[in-house]
Amino acid sequence: MSAVTKTANSPVSVSSNPKEKKSMPNLLVGLSYLLPSLLLFGVFLFYPMIKTLYLSLFITDTQGNPLKFVGLQNFSYLFTDPNFLQSMKATFLFVLYTVPIGLIIALFLALIANEKLKGIGFFRTMFSSTMGMSVAASSVIWMFMYNSTIGVINKVLNLVGIHDVQWLLDPKYALIAVSISTIWMNIGFTFLILLGGLQNIDEKLYENARIAGVSYWYQLRKITLPMLSPTLFFIITVSFINAFQTFGQIDILTKGGPTDSTNVIVYSIYKDAFVNYNVGSASAQATILFFCILLVTALQFKLGERKVHYQ
Repeated sequence: MSAVTKTANSPVSVSSNPKEKKSMPNLLVGLSYLLPSLLLFGVFLFYPMIKTLYLSLFITDTQGNPLKFVGLQNFSYLFTDPNFLQSMKATFLFVLYTVPIGLIIALFLALIANEKLKGIGFFRTMFSSTMGMSVAASSVIWMFMYNSTIGVINKVLNLVGIHDVQWLLDPKYALIAVSISTIWMNIGFTFLILLGGLQNIDEKLYENARIAGVSYWYQLRKITLPMLSPTLFFIITVSFINAFQTFGQIDILTKGGPTDSTNVIVYSIYKDAFVNYNVGSASAQATILFFCILLVTALQFKLGERKVHYQ
């Protein structure tokens, strides 16, 4: 008779299948890490956005409480209101003035500051110094500079025989004046981002170009700008969004005047909501602004991203 015996030292099989372990699913682990950010976005971004969309469909009281559902009536009224149409025109003109010119100036300064010259660090600091100033402080400085009697700009113009200009009181010049001050305020951030992008370009590309004997402008068109395209794409997108949301300098310098020539849409929203207490109309304007920014950003990604060259 045969018998099968087990020794004390025989191995005991233990299941190592991870599915048999009780563990939290990966999705829940990821959500637990994201929970603080989701709470912040929910409270300060998603809830206000949904509330704004909701209030844009109502007539509200002075406290912002909905009184009567009117559907799209607020929107239809806005598109026939000459004041709102003027604010839209001022907004698009402001964006057109500030974004391209500011980008070109910042790119020019970044190209200069990227050169390996003695003492160039001082100029890099000076070019980016506007980042350290608040919008309020910068606007007050420009308000004194634009002053028609004591402003330094008119003093300089008088030296060359040009009479005093009412920079902030003349509808022909007010929006241009605010645009110039905005370009100056934003140029430090734009310059610094572009300079960082330039310094990330491989120096060997320029060495090969110099050995081949190509000109500086050829290097700029065929090496610098293609390699800088991801940074340019980022800065153009951010600049457009910031330009549409400009408020501080408008409030301090002109308060939307004269004759609504600088009454950009964000300032119009502020006046309707906190001066006229017409929260329904202000919410409708904010909704239109949201879709304008969304459309511009989508076009930027659609048309611009395919021209971006990643290393």
